[in-house]
Amino acid sequence: MKSVSVLGSTGSVGSQTLDLLAARPGLYAVRALVGGRNAALLAAQARRLGAALAVVADESAWPALRDALAGSGIEAAAGAEAVVAAAGAGADWTMAAITGAAGLRATLAAIRRGGAVALANKEALVCAGDLMLAAVAAHGATLLPVDSEHNAIFQAMADNHRAAIERITLTASGGPFRTASLEEMARARPEAALRHPVWSMGAKISIDSATMMNKGLELVEAARLFGLPSAAISVLVHPQSVIHGMVHYCDGSVLAQLGSPDMRTPIAHTLAWPERIPTPAPRLDLAALGQLTFEPPDEQRFPALRLARAALEAGGGAPCVLNAANEVAVAAFLDRRIGFLDIAATVDHVLSEFGAPAIDSLAAVLALDAAAREAAVRACAARAAA
Repeated sequence: MKSVSVLGSTGSVGSQTLDLLAARPGLYAVRALVGGRNAALLAAQARRLGAALAVVADESAWPALRDALAGSGIEAAAGAEAVVAAAGAGADWTMAAITGAAGLRATLAAIRRGGAVALANKEALVCAGDLMLAAVAAHGATLLPVDSEHNAIFQAMADNHRAAIERITLTASGGPFRTASLEEMARARPEAALRHPVWSMGAKISIDSATMMNKGLELVEAARLFGLPSAAISVLVHPQSVIHGMVHYCDGSVLAQLGSPDMRTPIAHTLAWPERIPTPAPRLDLAALGQLTFEPPDEQRFPALRLARAALEAGGGAPCVLNAANEVAVAAFLDRRIGFLDIAATVDHVLSEFGAPAIDSLAAVLALDAAAREAAVRACAARAAA
């Protein structure tokens, strides 16, 4: 029986992971489930899966979690340190799906215990890529990409002919504003930005998809995961979201992974790797689709992609600054304090302020992250007051 832990179990990816685990009873022993603040959902998940431990990050939710698990025999804990301890308790397979930089310490803790770490938290690799990859090498961990695009590239590289790769292509749906004008996007409200035409996702990643910052973060993540320079990673808008990634080889071959836009497919791939297990994801019907279309991204209307590539090429702490500023700006937009176009403008401002400082430790990453967030808060306040 494979032991598993799910960090971020109450989120979209975490919940879908638990559905796959529940569908195959007797094959997985759930060591720990970690949630944010939804104690009721976390307790229900822990009871359903028979988890040994449930941890809620928000300490104020501790009494509710404790009471909901009373008499179950499931251990309950709360707080940031409890999250890190749960991640580092050791499991054969860990889903790292805590959104944003908040998941960095827990993801590193899981990596340092070895085993397989399914990475759905792209921000951790963006903020501290060198540290994470060094920990993977030092502790013999296996990093398995969960993002549909990176999982597609991982699958298309299955023959392991890395030296023969010329470049890779990440696809993007284009989000809800793919054909919108700058004037329309300037007037956009959170409700419109959250209305993704293809994928069902959480609020933060939905806004990132609308700005195309999600693809920018994935660009940085791909460079880290696959050891490729910026010039060898391209982005192509593909509204149908059927081809998730492509690998271009030196002999002219292009290997692509196709599938319905359903996160259960890449989650299941990492859960069973190197084997495969069935999922209830809809089967792809190309005849019904009729056509697949592609177009280059418009970096004038979606400058986030350009900013992310510039941060990747600048190196150092620039990607960390990019991510921190974006998280603050997205939260401000969702709170209706700034406009949609102000998100990328805020990130641009903070990147210009910080440049690419050196970061050589987790403490340095966390300090830079905090400083960039403070700068982004100031920038958002200035925009709100303008």
